Amino acid sequence: MLELKHIHKTFNPGTVNEKKALRDLSLVLEDGDFATIVGSNGAGKSTMFNCIAGDFYPDEGDVVLDGTDLTYLPSHRRSRQIGRLFQDPMRGTAPHMTIGENLALAYLRTAKHQSAFLSRVSRKDKDFFRDQLSRLDMGLEDRMSQPVGLLSGGQRQALTLLMATMVPPKLLLLDEHTAALDPGTAEKVLALTKEIVAEGKITCLMITHNMKNALELGSRTLMMDSGRIVLDVKGEERKGLTVEDLLQRFKAGAGKELDDDRILLSDD
Repeated sequence: MLELKHIHKTFNPGTVNEKKALRDLSLVLEDGDFATIVGSNGAGKSTMFNCIAGDFYPDEGDVVLDGTDLTYLPSHRRSRQIGRLFQDPMRGTAPHMTIGENLALAYLRTAKHQSAFLSRVSRKDKDFFRDQLSRLDMGLEDRMSQPVGLLSGGQRQALTLLMATMVPPKLLLLDEHTAALDPGTAEKVLALTKEIVAEGKITCLMITHNMKNALELGSRTLMMDSGRIVLDVKGEERKGLTVEDLLQRFKAGAGKELDDDRILLSDD
């Protein structure tokens, strides 16, 4: 479903601020893969997502989704095939628009016909929105005329997840989408994520700072360091791994110990 081929990206080349963000990064995701990604700050996780989403073009390499080369396709064109959630619950929704209007915008954006934004949302569409909202179990189906800006962070993140997946994308990118939520809300959004991804058989990449989640969620675990993937485990090999095993394998792959306190302390 997704193939990254020898991706390189350097920011501010030739200056004192030069940063080699991605170094010969290659990755193949099969249709239906759900891979979690762990790495310290600056490892290249979000940069990889930005490359996939089209926020910038790589210096070298190719981005291929479902057999189509997206390497130099603008981000707004990719958004019809790629859903994305950010760490900040305030991103991904329009706060001054209502819940219903946000859902309509997301729904029409994913429509395949070019005149989608000139279309009108039908009564049948609105009923569909209510049904989708009801699965969040947050009572939002009865508040469709309320501005999104009045929702809590957890409600907005759940709504954003719904907007990104109610028309299943070919690829879903989750960039620490529960990190800013309180533990109870984060657990609920994670459970909802698992349900929606499994039901839609959506190919998914999820960045997390929690190594237990990285082993328990999805079907595959990746670890990144210095702009490259240093560990990739799945299947039977992944089932028996512990957090300590991951740390040891990271050390073997990266040539150093993982020293990110945010990641290490999250598993205490």
